[in-house]
Parts: sequence; structure tokens; C-alpha cells
Amino acid sequence: MKFHPIKHFITITKHRNEVIRLCFKAGIGFQGLFHDLSKYSPSEFIPGAKYYLGNQSPNNGERFDKGYSFAWMHHKGRNKHHFEFWYDYEMETKKLVPITMPDRYIKEMFCDRVAASKTYNRANYTQESPLLYLTQSTAREKMTETTYRKLLYLLKMLAEKGEAETLAFMRNTAVLPEAQ
Repeated sequence: MKFHPIKHFITITKHRNEVIRLCFKAGIGFQGLFHDLSKYSPSEFIPGAKYYLGNQSPNNGERFDKGYSFAWMHHKGRNKHHFEFWYDYEMETKKLVPITMPDRYIKEMFCDRVAASKTYNRANYTQESPLLYLTQSTAREKMTETTYRKLLYLLKMLAEKGEAETLAFMRNTAVLPEAQ
């Protein structure tokens, strides 16, 4: 396994810069400025450079090697735009359950997913890429129905109407609608 600190730095910075650009256009620019800063911490950066893959998250490389990703666990616990952050124990059942995300973090999650699709898919990116990534994943069963449907609404809008119209809609909408 080769250590790729420069390539990893370039990839995460390219991704972060795209998220910042999208967040500003979506009306949450200040939030975008703080997006994914934990990726530059030793707990995330060192494994990211060690397990750098180029075409997908280095967290997957760490999972292939160890069976889990400590960097991911560190990341999701510090970044509210990940639905995995929004889990808590239900008092009655004592089970870990998803909590509906506030709209501002759903907007950032949208920007993050679009930027990740652009970063990792490069020339194969289309406006449908983030929607396909969501619908082909198991994320729906891990988020609340409300969180899922709000994200789905935005990703469908992106696929059908494009980036500029979707970001303008996000900028001008305080409460996100849900996909039916």
C-alpha cells in the first residue's frame, strides 16, 4: 500500500471547494466554509492518504483492509450534513434510531453528494449521478422518511431541471418539500 498525501489533499480540497461553491449558490455559504474541515485532521487525513483510491472514498480502502473505517466514524460524528450523525437512543425502546435532519443540513448534504459525484465520477458525471447513487444505495432504510424524501426531492429536481435552478430553489426555500 502506497501513501498518497498530495493526491489525497488535492482530492479532498477539490471536493471541499466544490461544496463551498454549491453552498454559496444554495444560500448556505457560511456553512459551506466549515464543510469537512475534519478531513484535514490527523485522524482522517492520515488514513485518507494511506488508503487513497482516487475513484472512491479512501474510507472504503480502510474498510477493505480493516473491516471498518475509523476515519469515517470520526468524520460522521463531527459533520452534521451526514445522516449518520443524526442518530440517538429512543427512550422507550433503548434502540438507536434516526432523527430527522434540519433542512439546512439536508441542503449541505445535497451539495456534498453533488460535489462527491463530480469529484469521483469526473467525466462520467451527469445531473442524474447523485440521484442514482442515492436510489441504488441502502441509505433510505437508514434515514427518517422525511429526511430521505426531502433529499430525494432535491436530487430529482437536479436531474430534471439542472443545477442552477435547483440551487436557486434551495436559496429561496426555507422549508424543503418532500418527494411523494
